[in-house]
Amino acid sequence: MEDLIKKIKNQAYRENDKLPSERELCEIYDMSRITVRQALQELEREGFIYKLHGKGTFVAPKSYNQNLVKLYSFTEEMKEIGKKPTTNVVSFNEIAVDERLADKMNLEPLDEVFQVVRLRLADHEPLMYETSYLPKKLFPHLTKSDLEQKPMYDVFYEEYQVNVTKAVERFSATMIRKEEAAHLQMLPEQPAMLIKRYAYHDKNLIEYTISVARGDKFDYTVELT
Repeated sequence: MEDLIKKIKNQAYRENDKLPSERELCEIYDMSRITVRQALQELEREGFIYKLHGKGTFVAPKSYNQNLVKLYSFTEEMKEIGKKPTTNVVSFNEIAVDERLADKMNLEPLDEVFQVVRLRLADHEPLMYETSYLPKKLFPHLTKSDLEQKPMYDVFYEEYQVNVTKAVERFSATMIRKEEAAHLQMLPEQPAMLIKRYAYHDKNLIEYTISVARGDKFDYTVELT
């Protein structure tokens, strides 16, 4: 296990390279199949490798660590680690909320919101597929062009003098759906993180966003004191 980690870190095995099979690793390291399998399971749990059913074991791409103890912006976080963030606005629609969505956003059924689907990238690599719901009464003149030219929170503040003072996020495991897979350059049914964000200006909910983050690209840190 330690030798494989060293080879991955030294780039003898690069991102997405296929590793030798279990049988080949048994011969290389003169170890039993059980020992090799346990080592691979531990490497997968530690995020060094991933497995594709019927295809083999591969070196996992480097993941981005997100610290959850402070309010964060995807754009600013990527800049801080030297990545170039970009956002593609996949769709921009004005819809009337149903009862379920109205309940989540403290709105009345049939109130109007902007539904914005965005693909978030770093160095042209797709990382997150996001669907945001924004109350039209707070941002009445919002356009697709606004969100293509500036980060969303910058538009909120500069055009409407609204900033995010608090955000609540809920995390759960999910599987990539077919449409999401096409945008994220993944296979359907691969694991991902589902993040539901409720962003507030004072006590007013200004954004409800459902994000699908690539499971092979993110890990999250919470510091408990």
